[in-house]
Amino acid sequence: MTLARRALGVSRIGHTGTLDPMATGVLPLVIGRATRLAQFLTASDKSYEATVAFGRTTDTLDASGTIVTACDRRPTRDELAQAIGRFRGRFDQTPPVFSAKNIDGERSYDLARRGKLTSEARPKAVSVNVKRLEILSFDGNSARLEMQVTAGFYVRSLAHDLGAALECGAVLAALRRTQSGEFGLDRAVPLADVLQSPRESLAERLIPFRGLLSELPSVTLRSATQLERLKNGVEMAPSDLIVPFPFPQSPPEAETTANASPEAETTANASPEAETTANAPPEAAPRIIVRLLGPDGDLVGLAKPSKNLGNLHGWVVLG
Repeated sequence: MTLARRALGVSRIGHTGTLDPMATGVLPLVIGRATRLAQFLTASDKSYEATVAFGRTTDTLDASGTIVTACDRRPTRDELAQAIGRFRGRFDQTPPVFSAKNIDGERSYDLARRGKLTSEARPKAVSVNVKRLEILSFDGNSARLEMQVTAGFYVRSLAHDLGAALECGAVLAALRRTQSGEFGLDRAVPLADVLQSPRESLAERLIPFRGLLSELPSVTLRSATQLERLKNGVEMAPSDLIVPFPFPQSPPEAETTANASPEAETTANASPEAETTANAPPEAAPRIIVRLLGPDGDLVGLAKPSKNLGNLHGWVVLG
């Protein structure tokens, strides 16, 4: 980011998700007012191509670390295909100790380097979701994998856990991020171009506000008057919008009777492993985030539903 800040001549710049030192690929940067959107861009899904090498483990879970164990055994392609099936869908994943996870106010990698990690002071397992995981190639000693995962997923942990499942050990040997949210390699600017190109040509490669978070629902303010009111903290009522936001209807409460059958206590979305009991807590409703567009169609902020039914409360205003 320091190099990009100097090349672009800007003071405010941020990123939307760190990459391991050995990794290459997409790293979206946010500049100026767009830094206020970093937390929303960071939460997007990521796609990777990874090379996993079998036969050893290291302290960092990648090929750059110190070898901890070694093994002569190698998996077959069928064994690999069967093993990766365990890592599709939602499950709990433990981040590497050499990671930026915060433990009692300190980075986990700092504690690991100083030998201060204990069984209690270690990164906690977090829920992750692997939406796609496929084998691109396999040569007996290593495999190239392609995946789409939710934010917070560690490919190094996947390599380590895959090696454990195959009982031979494995490390991450190479990693390339091919997609971060809506940004892919096709829109990426090589760092060398950023450092060598004139600022005027770089400005033409910047993505305008209206091109950000396009997967979110949008509403358009009626006029500049609404925009000024939004900047002053005033909620947007349906009359302030060209088309009111279609708030989802709350599902009707299910009827419960003393004679309800066991089948009535399950839901269509329950996984085979999930317990389906009458006392199971309801799933939390998804958070609604709405893009606010100005009269000219540019992104001016993000909003969420207000406690006042039908209104939108300005969450982030890019004023």
